[in-house]
Amino acid sequence: MFLDTTDLSDGEIYLHLDRTADANEEKGYVPAYYFKIMRCEDDAEVGTCDLRIGHNHNTKYAGNVGYEVYEAFRGNHYAAKACRLLFKLAKKHNMKEVVITCSPENTASRKTCEYAGAEFMGIVDLPEWHELYKEGQRKTCRYIKRL
Repeated sequence: MFLDTTDLSDGEIYLHLDRTADANEEKGYVPAYYFKIMRCEDDAEVGTCDLRIGHNHNTKYAGNVGYEVYEAFRGNHYAAKACRLLFKLAKKHNMKEVVITCSPENTASRKTCEYAGAEFMGIVDLPEWHELYKEGQRKTCRYIKRL
């Protein structure tokens, strides 16, 4: 199920596989890869990202991609660059598109989606059953990157 990830580099950053997670049908989770985002020049860990493989009712609202860049390293487009590397891995899994979502108020994340080449599809209401809704979020921005 899980593929080789050693080629996920663009010369500036590379993704170091931290762990994988199998699907959890009870929770609606698809299989996932979890990475550390590493800077090539000095092997500094600049953030984290993940790719959730496949689509279901949960990824419709939570997306296939997650990312965080640590505060000291922000402003370098590392999250968008990591997304582009994740898109390569998604293609290897024969995914035709990747969904990325973020809070409508998160301007930086919205810019990241656009910089990564994803298309804004709109702002959607979260259903009451979704984890994000239970955490207090009511809407999410939905972006799609066609592969």
